[in-house]
Amino acid sequence: MAYDASDPELAELRRRRLQQLQEMQSQAVGGAAMPDPEMERRAAERAELLRRVLTPEARERLGRIRLAKPEVAQAVEQQVLALAASGRLARAIDDVSLRSLLERLMPERRETHITRR
Repeated sequence: MAYDASDPELAELRRRRLQQLQEMQSQAVGGAAMPDPEMERRAAERAELLRRVLTPEARERLGRIRLAKPEVAQAVEQQVLALAASGRLARAIDDVSLRSLLERLMPERRETHITRR
């Protein structure tokens, strides 16, 4: 069967497929671009609570950790929020306290020794 550029059925199929692909792309982009208002509110509450319970130095360190290891930063945030929710924080968490918390949460590093003969 030869390709005929003037075939209206083929042109209609192409038009529908192109429209379908454009809709799928707009849904994928639109879904990611429009976050849920409830999620935004919760994130804002978390950020505000962390701002209140962490000193500026500790927030800065947590921000650097978030850039390097987001899963560790998430675990630290949850631990800090749990401490704040339970009322076990007598004062704001400073940089030294945050480092000790990180040492407990971070997995141990494996050291590799190379012996030359």
